[in-house]
Amino acid sequence: MAVAELFLSAFLTVLFEKLASGELLNFARKGGIHFQLKKWSRILSKILAALADAEEKQITDRAVKLWLEDLRDLAYDLDDVLDEVSTEILRRKIMAEFNSKKSKVLKLTPTCCTSFTPSTVKFNHSLESKLGEINSRLLEISQQKSDLGLSENNGGRFKLNRMRERTPTTSLVDESKVYGRENDKQAILDLLLCNQGNCDLEACIIPILGMGGVGKTTLAQLAYNDTKIDNCFDLKIWVCVSEVFDVLGITKLIFESVAPESREIRGLNMLQVDLKEKLSKNKFLLVLDDVWNENYEKWDLLLCPLRVGLPGSKIVVTTRNEGVASVMSSVPPYRLKELGSDDCLSLLCQHALGSINFDARLDLRMIGERLVRKCKGLPLATKTLGGLLRTKSSPKEWEDIQNSKIWDLPEEKSDILPVLRLSYYHLPSHLKPLFAYCSIFPKDYEFDKDELILLWMGEGFLQESEGKKELEELGDECFNELLSRSFFQHSSGNESRFMMHDLINDLAEFVAGDICFRLDEESEGTKRTTISQKARHSSYVRRQYEIYKKFRSLHAVQGLRTFLPLEVHKLEGWQKSYISKGLLDFLPRLHALRVLSLSGYCIGELPNSIGDLKHLRFLDLSKTSIKQLPDSICSLYNLQSLLLYGCYRLTKLPVALGNLINLRHLNNADTEQLQEMPTGIYKLTSLQTLRKMVLGKSNSLKLWELRSLSNLQGTLAITELQSVTDAKDAREADLASTKGIDELVMEFNRCFDGSRDARIEKEVLELLQLHGKLGRLSILFYGGMEFPSWIGPALLKSLKVLTLGGCRSFTLPALGQLPVLAELYVHDMPCVKRLGTEFCGDEHPLNLVFPSLEVLRFENLPEWDEWTQSTI
Repeated sequence: MAVAELFLSAFLTVLFEKLASGELLNFARKGGIHFQLKKWSRILSKILAALADAEEKQITDRAVKLWLEDLRDLAYDLDDVLDEVSTEILRRKIMAEFNSKKSKVLKLTPTCCTSFTPSTVKFNHSLESKLGEINSRLLEISQQKSDLGLSENNGGRFKLNRMRERTPTTSLVDESKVYGRENDKQAILDLLLCNQGNCDLEACIIPILGMGGVGKTTLAQLAYNDTKIDNCFDLKIWVCVSEVFDVLGITKLIFESVAPESREIRGLNMLQVDLKEKLSKNKFLLVLDDVWNENYEKWDLLLCPLRVGLPGSKIVVTTRNEGVASVMSSVPPYRLKELGSDDCLSLLCQHALGSINFDARLDLRMIGERLVRKCKGLPLATKTLGGLLRTKSSPKEWEDIQNSKIWDLPEEKSDILPVLRLSYYHLPSHLKPLFAYCSIFPKDYEFDKDELILLWMGEGFLQESEGKKELEELGDECFNELLSRSFFQHSSGNESRFMMHDLINDLAEFVAGDICFRLDEESEGTKRTTISQKARHSSYVRRQYEIYKKFRSLHAVQGLRTFLPLEVHKLEGWQKSYISKGLLDFLPRLHALRVLSLSGYCIGELPNSIGDLKHLRFLDLSKTSIKQLPDSICSLYNLQSLLLYGCYRLTKLPVALGNLINLRHLNNADTEQLQEMPTGIYKLTSLQTLRKMVLGKSNSLKLWELRSLSNLQGTLAITELQSVTDAKDAREADLASTKGIDELVMEFNRCFDGSRDARIEKEVLELLQLHGKLGRLSILFYGGMEFPSWIGPALLKSLKVLTLGGCRSFTLPALGQLPVLAELYVHDMPCVKRLGTEFCGDEHPLNLVFPSLEVLRFENLPEWDEWTQSTI
């Protein structure tokens, strides 16, 4: 059962914002549909107010669950219609600019040039039909809300029934059923019994950090009940904080523990004053179990009466949230890791067989070992499975459990999902769809942070905020939040990549339901080759050969937004992946696609119908064999990310590329045969990634277009610089304003023929002055006799890596005084004969030359025959 309402809360809020858009309302007034849009807003506001009640009732009322699923599908379809209207507005803007280049103000009002064109008439007719359908469905959904008796809660807060049902923890624990925590217990005891650091001044806070189900509460219970603790502390207090962070409620619980005889009703001020007086006379141990909230002001208020006590007083906090640990304490948290396999096996035996080993049931041992591996070292998972297996006596029954997913088990028989769902419920609403979307990743899949953020952007999960943060910045914050809450974790094999714990992956798949689908040929022994008609996001593991038959079920999924092949199994170097032409021709019929990847396939060309995907935001053609893109791709006005890196046969880009005014990332790195690019990139003012800028003559890309791309970040390679024949072009580029670029490659053609003018190249490079924060710089195949004057400590004060290669200069620039230069590479410079004091900068003491240099490499300098003594 998917948790549809948790998607809807955030989703409907976004729809409200779209319906209130100024451009949309202006278009609607001119089209006579603005009253209808206002009516939709009113109906949706009432539906949103009823979501809290629907969440309560859907667990026991199947009709309510189906209503939520229908509402979710309607929300997706409504979003598609609004996106089509926004796209049409954008298309008319671009057409108006094209038809009237002299006009400085772009008008949205349909003119004689736009109102009766075939495309406009077709759009108006299609829109009218879709509006009628949406209107009917919305009215039906609204009526069903009333028929189901769903009440409107104007406060808009969800009453999380599952949270309230969660049994609160106590300090009691059966140590005979705890395995593998002896060392952890001793480590916590050592922390509790020490009197180091600031412990003499105020109660010391010790966070215990770990993912859900790893045993944080159990560890705290073990330490809390140790006899050494009894003899060391005057007061011991256990409080289960759990879901809601209520300062008054928690303070009251603590006070009742230290003054059980008190029955007087007190406000927060009196409670805290009395509590402070009680604690100040004792050496106390306070355990705050299952803490979620990281609001600093609330924590500061709660801790006011607790920062007392006799020397050695301690506060233990168990949490799965890294942010809580950092807010509460300056002491590094104690990170609790998963159990070892032997301890997990003993734990499973204890709960399944009532024994510490399989000696009496050797026929179950191998299956038990496989089940333990499935639990990934989580005591909670192991105990729950053990409880289920207690009633199963035959190997066949154990194998049946092994072949079932934990989240597929009946809820009343599983404690794992409620605990994990609790983590999900506590996420801020805008993070829920981001996490659920990750169910498209198979277990153990290692994903890239930046690529995932681009996918989130493409799906529309990230919205511009009032603070005007960039979408990428918002995505980064959301990713780090999910990482800090243990929904993501670093890959053990590659720190730059991330993955999800198997149980977290199960959770993602559970909450996503049939919205996300992995079209895997085989998943844990079960075939999954059909896809729900309600699916919106689909992925699959890329194989060497993809045949059309595998994807035929997509015909029934007209609302599909994601088509994403994933590389899980690395092919041998000589092997390539192939995809059928039938599938290539079919994909453009999935008109709702927002994310489309064909990365890694041997594709020579795309069908022209790719331009029909008007919703498309993310197009990944990286590492394909494509030679050129169809011109129709320039009508994808919503496109944000175009990934072409590693397209080794790509020779040209479409002429009208500048029409993609929403493009933010154009990664065309490693495209050796791309000899020129079209002019018009200056229109792409939102562009943040442009890995390669190929200059040319006539109608090709010009250097001055850089001045409009002030948002560029990361790495930029400017190639074919010898084609710049007017130094004014270099001056107008204003390269110094692109302060987000931290790595720059300035590359001329490697061929030195009679058409090259060394004087102009020197002047061009001189005018391409850089900003002072550049970290890496390469100058390649430069034909000038001298390097520009800006290569020096005054401007390149942050430069760490410098490469000079294939240049014709007779001397090297003054590099010795670059303050943080760590790596210097000089190669293939046939004219350099000597290195003297000019190379170091001036006459300086030896210990001031290259103060930070770690790597110095000279290669292929055939005429170099002198290195003066002062240079060494």
